[in-house]
Amino acid sequence: MQPAMPESSFMRSLAIQRRVIGALLMREVITRFGRDNLGVLWLVGEPMIFTLGVAAVWMAFGMNHGGGIPIVAFAITGYSSVLMWRNTVSRCISAIQVNLGLLYHRNVLVIDVMLTRIALEVVGATASFIALSLVFTAAELITPPVDMLQVLGGWLMLVWFGTSLALTIGALTSYSHLIERLWHPASYFMFPLSGAAFMVDWLPTAFQKVVLLLPMVHGVEMVREGYFGNTVRTHYDAAYMAECCLVLTLLGLFLVRDAALRVEAE
Repeated sequence: MQPAMPESSFMRSLAIQRRVIGALLMREVITRFGRDNLGVLWLVGEPMIFTLGVAAVWMAFGMNHGGGIPIVAFAITGYSSVLMWRNTVSRCISAIQVNLGLLYHRNVLVIDVMLTRIALEVVGATASFIALSLVFTAAELITPPVDMLQVLGGWLMLVWFGTSLALTIGALTSYSHLIERLWHPASYFMFPLSGAAFMVDWLPTAFQKVVLLLPMVHGVEMVREGYFGNTVRTHYDAAYMAECCLVLTLLGLFLVRDAALRVEAE
């Protein structure tokens, strides 16, 4: 009997992995949202409510942004991105500990649990971003994006950043519960610096250099350039953001692998 070809073995492993991810997604959806009321629609509804709440508060207090930028569009482009990377990390914190029972199954890996939770948050934030943009564009409260490809490119960079950060922080929490305690104040500190509530060009030159050290600021600036076009002046370096995301990805994958080995040892 001839040994299986490498290609067929790879495809078989890929099929198993796809079934595992699919099963974990269904389990996560049912566990988090249940089968009653709105169910999985809350995955999209939660970020939509938060973003709309921020926009409503700004409008109620008569706040506006320079350059004639619609306040709703500004909130959508900023807070949707923040919710994505912050929620992906929050969902991956302690993901290993609460899923230890599943990890004793041979085909379920630590990275499967992580990617499942990341995928749900990315889908929810992306769907919220698209839905809000379509609704307010249809209502003629905002105009469509000037460059859809630019918006897509910036959003994908933010997805990459959120994924790599979630893998890194999520794996680190398996080493010490202190990481979880540190992440929450750190996320609140990063929130006002993330670019959600300001454009880099509005800041003093010295402070611009500081906030541009944060990778997510570049992604938000990319999205807003695609959304508003020449109406705004943006500052970003896609190569710098890609380098940061690559480093975080490699670090995250290493930590996830090491965490998986320690789980197996236990």
